[in-house]
Amino acid sequence: MDAHEVNRARATLALFVADVFASVPRKDQRAKGDCYLRGLMLDGRRKSIQPMAERLPDGNEQNLQQFVNQSTWDPVPVRRRIAERMVAQIGPDAWAVDDVSFPKDGKMSVAVAHQYCGALGKQANCQVAVSVHAVSDTASCPLQWRLFVPQEWAHDAPRRQKTGIPPEVGHREKWRLALDIFDELAGWGLVPPVVVADAGYGQNADFRDGLDGRGIGYVAAIRSDVTVHPHDAEPFAPPWSGNGRKPQPRYRDKPSSVAALATGHGRQAFTEVTWREGSRGPMRSHFLSLRVRPAGVKSRRLAQAAATDENCWDGVLPEVTLLVEWPEGAEAPTDYWLSNLPDTLSLAELVRLAKIRWRIEHDYRELKHGLGLDHFEGRSWTGWHHHVSLVTAAHAFLTEQRLAPKAGTADSPSTRPSTPSRTC
Repeated sequence: MDAHEVNRARATLALFVADVFASVPRKDQRAKGDCYLRGLMLDGRRKSIQPMAERLPDGNEQNLQQFVNQSTWDPVPVRRRIAERMVAQIGPDAWAVDDVSFPKDGKMSVAVAHQYCGALGKQANCQVAVSVHAVSDTASCPLQWRLFVPQEWAHDAPRRQKTGIPPEVGHREKWRLALDIFDELAGWGLVPPVVVADAGYGQNADFRDGLDGRGIGYVAAIRSDVTVHPHDAEPFAPPWSGNGRKPQPRYRDKPSSVAALATGHGRQAFTEVTWREGSRGPMRSHFLSLRVRPAGVKSRRLAQAAATDENCWDGVLPEVTLLVEWPEGAEAPTDYWLSNLPDTLSLAELVRLAKIRWRIEHDYRELKHGLGLDHFEGRSWTGWHHHVSLVTAAHAFLTEQRLAPKAGTADSPSTRPSTPSRTC
């Protein structure tokens, strides 16, 4: 947004801030929140505190530094109010779970470590956060975040103390953080219509089981090497002599990879499906859905643990839907998903849900390039969570304006790729 767009939106932004930051106790803190949001939305290459303060007529670097890095206001009620507003306005078709990385120099920024950095596509020094987004075909917005704390930070008392990591926060796998977010949102009265996830999460049988146990439907991407049995495969119980441990039920045939199973059906079994209108025309490809039973050690363990008496487990693995994409011109299928949604769901709707994750790439581009999500230069736990909450609020405000009746007109606030700084 340029200075004129920001000024035109001031009254609407003030109402937004009054509602979303109502939990922030002091009036001067809410005013700094309003100022920080304007700084994030205003054109400029860097959205760290110093350049934002210089661009704003009421910007005060020291005040904004204190507000973000030292102030004790709680970001959780702010995020809760944003989530409540955005779920109501977006009317999401799904919630998408993903993670985002922030390249960093040095070792003292909170939870930084040498780990896989999606932003760079390689192992690098970075922070990683898990996020859950409300998603529809026309809009999306982050609902909640969790900062991933690497194992090396779990017992590093000096760095934990210096960055202010709460004592109760330790290392927790990303898929568990995602489930924690769903539990927290459920405590706010917000329940997903369905969860979509990439293979980083969908590949994990514990994550899928966690969603299933919470009664949450999912469409989750998996890799081609996941093994399954056909849905009609039946286990048998090997004979038992009565001595020693009773043998576990097993399947007569070995499981096959989803790639082998899908390829075996042949291209002729795949149906053309159009899932949305893209900028270059209809988005379409060829798909096949099959009912299968995921195999593998972890799937068997989870199925056995779910039995009322593990000694009486009949060996039957849960049945789910396998969705496979085989694009025109490709030599073999390229993408795979597992879903626990009812098998009465149409192929077209299943494909639409599998593909709806594209919206969060739009979120990340706007959050990073337009609103400075990864421009925070502080090192503390408190500062990081304050900044992320403020960026989420700015993104929510702009999303609301785009969803308003005047969206698409010249007066609609927007963000653009980074441009040279302008002063008010």
